[in-house]
Amino acid sequence: MSPFWAQGESATPATEITQLRVERADDGIQLSALVRFDLAPVVQEALLKGIPLFFVVEADIYRERWYWTDPRVASAARTLRLAYQPLTGRWRVNIASGLITSSAGLRAALNQNYDTLDEALSTIQRVARWKIADTADLDPGAAHTLDFSFRLDLSQLPRPFQIGMAGQREWSISAQFKDRLRLELPAAPAAAVREVAK
Repeated sequence: MSPFWAQGESATPATEITQLRVERADDGIQLSALVRFDLAPVVQEALLKGIPLFFVVEADIYRERWYWTDPRVASAARTLRLAYQPLTGRWRVNIASGLITSSAGLRAALNQNYDTLDEALSTIQRVARWKIADTADLDPGAAHTLDFSFRLDLSQLPRPFQIGMAGQREWSISAQFKDRLRLELPAAPAAAVREVAK
């Protein structure tokens, strides 16, 4: 596989994209990333009360051109739902393709159960070999830009939680990466993953 690589900074210091790797595989362009963040006590309390959290992961690839706006050549999105199950004392993570506007849209999702919150968060924070484009979507002779974002979707919270939430840093979980994407020659596995500059 031929790796792409990119460097950039996360949107907020509280949430960091610490690793990012994009590579060309047999079935298309795959993205792997590691996002680091902590849940504030008030957010954990909401989870324990049965309020699920929805995280949204999005990736867009643009073809660069000097004479006009860069066109978007590929786009992918994923929704991750984190919830606590009081009856079993376990945590559940649902992973669904696309943007989900409610729990009803998670029927065809991948479901995983965990004994601890840390285990569940580890799944939320790690994106592994996610196909974000077909190889044919990228022009081998052109430069491309990757726009990757990870965020907690506050619009999915119940209305009472949304009221007065603006400006509360405890609920701000968001990071974005945007930089040029270059096709490199095959490299050793250790050189394929590059640390994101802080």
